[in-house]
Amino acid sequence: MNFFAAAPTIFKAVLALDTAAKQGLDPALVELVQIRASQINRCAYCLEYHTTDARKAGEDEQRIHQLSAWEESLLYSAAERAALALTEAVTLLPGGVSDEIFDEAARHFDEEQLAHLLAVIFTVNTWNRMNVTTRKTPGTR
Repeated sequence: MNFFAAAPTIFKAVLALDTAAKQGLDPALVELVQIRASQINRCAYCLEYHTTDARKAGEDEQRIHQLSAWEESLLYSAAERAALALTEAVTLLPGGVSDEIFDEAARHFDEEQLAHLLAVIFTVNTWNRMNVTTRKTPGTR
């Protein structure tokens, strides 16, 4: 299914949210968050897309490779670790986002940045669900 062709107004609205969400955030952090959510959601299209964009933005190959095991890796800053924990909690929503995870993210990001970070997480999850459901093929940008 070509979601853009079938529902261009919805596609453009999600794209607008995606663009607005990224404002004021470090582009490398945005890519790490998007890659991690895409790993969890098993979205091959988004994984190809965001790992390619991360490399273009200068992200280190080792950090991309170790992202699925970020909790055990020493390659991520405290702020990145807080963002990745929040990404997992929002993406999985096993019982909600704990106060501990939310408060740790709030220690590293001011309220506006935290709102943008949450919007990035919401948006990448929307893209993942859109692309997995419609069977978007990796490599077809």
